[in-house]
Order: sequence, then structure tokens, then C-alpha cells
Amino acid sequence: MTATAKPAPAAETTPVAHNADIAQMMRAAYAAADIAAIDQFLEAHGALKLKIKPNGLYGAVTTDEEHIESGYTYTWLRDTVAVSVFQLETGNADIAAKTMTTLQAYFAKHRARFIGIIDGTADKNDKMQRPHIRFNGDTLEEVDQEWGHAQNDALGYSLWLACKLANEGHMPIDDATLADIWCLFPLFFRAVEYWQDAENGHWEEAPKIESSSIGAAMAGLIELKKFMNGRTVTANGTDVTPALIDDLIAKGREQLDAFLPWETREGLPGARRADGATLFLIYPLGVVTGEQADKVIATVTGELTGENGIKRYIGDSYWCADYKKLMSADELTTCTGQEDRDRHLKPGTEAQWCIFDPILSAIYGSRYLDNGDAADLARQTHFFNRALSQITADAKCPEAYYVEDSTKGIYVPNDQTPLAWTQANLGIALEYMKRTHAT
Repeated sequence: MTATAKPAPAAETTPVAHNADIAQMMRAAYAAADIAAIDQFLEAHGALKLKIKPNGLYGAVTTDEEHIESGYTYTWLRDTVAVSVFQLETGNADIAAKTMTTLQAYFAKHRARFIGIIDGTADKNDKMQRPHIRFNGDTLEEVDQEWGHAQNDALGYSLWLACKLANEGHMPIDDATLADIWCLFPLFFRAVEYWQDAENGHWEEAPKIESSSIGAAMAGLIELKKFMNGRTVTANGTDVTPALIDDLIAKGREQLDAFLPWETREGLPGARRADGATLFLIYPLGVVTGEQADKVIATVTGELTGENGIKRYIGDSYWCADYKKLMSADELTTCTGQEDRDRHLKPGTEAQWCIFDPILSAIYGSRYLDNGDAADLARQTHFFNRALSQITADAKCPEAYYVEDSTKGIYVPNDQTPLAWTQANLGIALEYMKRTHAT
């Protein structure tokens, strides 16, 4: 499979906003004062206000409720890292470090999950025996529910940000912790053969070998190698050498280059072309750059863009049309029974997510800061406006928009509102707009 890289759309039109006040503030081109006004509006309405637990962790949904049926008050590794990237980008490295230090304690508490897979005493093909990526963020205890825990991407993100914070001097990692916790990750990735491991991935669904997971694990290994600075560390009785990590990185890179710009390669089980998760390999992970990044962006925007957001992938039945009519309360957010759920999908009615447009805006904002190309500024603005347009009428950041009633065809926010991941990504996009419009 091949793809032709095409430029992302320029800021020719302003999308229709769901929030009337935001609509009045959106511009085809911005001045610093315009960005400041949007910032003040979001601040006044608490649109980006996150609820942080005393230990530094977050629930997936920003809410004061102790329990909601969706289970979104639990903590996810991946979402927590996304929020921590926002904290880091906006000058709150101390908050990000506290969060990642608590995740470090979580991994220490459940270290046996890694050891079992590494030693072969646990079945790597049993997702429940893998390290759990969704847990009780208050107690750091696992949740007793069947879940798609085989997620190398979530582990890769965690390794990447912890080592990045350490490399930048924000989070101390002593030698004992490096050996006992973080150097288990490369041994785990070797044991599951992450470069060809069929796992549940970003969306916690049917196992497949996925670019987005391979790249995330690879990013973690790259950052770990940088932190180790040529040292050999003995972990679980095995020497973790620079050569071992280099070999793992090379295996991931070879597979990634073979897959991209698609999520999976043609002919493999669950083969998929465009997937929004591949954007995260460009930002924040930075393992996909240049022409390869252009092809990923062209693939995602060309195949998945909707008026209200960007689809995760074609054929996504999660929050498809009539979702709440079709699913029982306990089925609404489960990652099991996907085949049954897929039967309900009406082609073209996939949910349109709000976590991707702000990331695209940040990607182009970063490029503009590097090269000063006006075309990149226009693309940054285009995707920033799309992200702003997704803010709800009551100034909240939803997970996605879906067709509540297929007889009407109107997209409305789904129940996971406000989603911390969306809040974080919009906050990052806003930060890059501030930087590119600094006076």
C-alpha cells in the first residue's frame, strides 16, 4: 500500500462552532490579542480546568462524581500521560513529575505483572495477565473487570514521559528505581516482541499489530537509552545494555517504516489504513518526522475528517449512530464484545473525535516556529479553529460527537464530557498559538 502526501487544508473557511461565544471569537487569522481573548474565555468557563487527585493522577473524565457508569472516573495510563504533556508544555513540569512519580509507584506495586511476562510464568497472550493500563487512581489498585490490557502504547508513553522528565531534570530516577522499574520495560517489550505483537492498542479493541503501538514503545526505548547514557543496568537478573536497547529500537523502526502511513500492513489480521492514533507518533512522541509525517497526516485527514471532528478509523462502532439506544448501560464503554457492537454500525456514522484536531494544530505550530513558513501557520490556524468549534454550547471539551438519532442525523457530544484528554490537547494547541503569535 502506498500513499501520496498532500498538504493539509489551509485556513480558507472557518468551521461552524457549537458554542456561540466561541464562534464570535474565531478568526481566519489571529493576532495576539485574539488568542488572549480566547484564553480568557476558556479560563472563565473552566473549559480546560482539570481535576487532579492528591497523588497527581487524573480520572479520564473531569468530574466531581465518585462513580459514573462508564468507568471513566478510573485512571488510564495513556490519558494521564497526555494530560501530563499538557502540564509540561505549559510550564508545570513539577505537576507532571508528581504525576509520573505516582505512576512509577503504580508500576512498582504491580511489578509482578512485568516479571511474569518476562520470565514466561504468565501467558503474554492473556491480556489480563499483562500490566493493567486502567486502574483505580486513588488506591493504585487494579480494577477487577475484563479489559483489553495488552497495550504496548500505554506502557511506551509512560516510559517515554518518565525518562523525558528525568532527562530534562524534572524528575529524579535513582539507580535502584531504574533497575527495579524502568529497565523492566525493554525486557517486557522483548518478551512480547513488541514490533510484531498483536495487542489491544490505543482503542482497546481487537488485537492487531499496530504502527501507533510500535512507535510509542519505540519512543519510550529511545528516551530510556538517552537517560541510561551508555550504562548497563541489571534488571531482574538480566543485563540491559545499550546494544540490547538499540536492537529493540531497530526492530521497531524497521516495522514502523514498513507499516506507515497505515496503522497496519495489508494482509495482516485487522488490516487498517488510516488511524488517528498515528498522529501521536508525530506529536508528542516525535518518532515520525519529515515526509513520513506528511504522509501520515495526509492519510488521516484525507480519510477520517468530519465536520465535527476526526474519526478514529473507518468502521469504528464505538459511539456509532443510535449508540445509547443500541447498548445497555454496562455495554456503553466496554472494550469486549466488539463483534456484536460492529454489527450495529451504519457506514459513515462513526463518531468524530475531538482529540486529533488540536494535535494537528500543535504539529503545524511547531513547524512554523522552526521554519517560519506561512503555510504552516495557516494550517495551525485551520486545525485550531476546528478544535475550538468542537467546544460544546456550555463550554466543555467532549470526547467525541456522535449521531444520537439516525433518523435526524444530528451530531451531539457523547457522554464522556469533559474528557481530560481533549482538555489537555486543546490546551496544548492554545499554548502553541500563543507561541506563534507572541508579540
